Amino acid sequence: MARDEQLKERWNLVVEKLSNQFADGDRLDLDSIIYLIGIQELGQIHRAYKKDHKLDLMHIAVCKLLEPYGFYEFDFVDDDGWPHYKVKEQLPFLKAGEQSVLMKEAIVNYFVETEYID
Repeated sequence: MARDEQLKERWNLVVEKLSNQFADGDRLDLDSIIYLIGIQELGQIHRAYKKDHKLDLMHIAVCKLLEPYGFYEFDFVDDDGWPHYKVKEQLPFLKAGEQSVLMKEAIVNYFVETEYID
């Protein structure tokens, strides 16, 4: 199977599983999935978040997702339990479509590594 086809198949599986688990089957978008990963990485699941914390959660997720690509490195967990990352390499300029593909690939890899999907 071609790499792009496998990515598309796995991405659709991630979206379907997460949508059924967290959105009563309504299709989650990329940002919603990034937000869920941020909550997972923070580990404070049963809590309400304000808007600025939601952005912080998405930032945690992006750092975690792009860490295997060499862009971020885990640094420490603060006293409130929030993980912090440091920039190792600046992200290259990517067109919107290229950004989307990179994030989908990183998300699929994340869920393969966590054994959420095969």
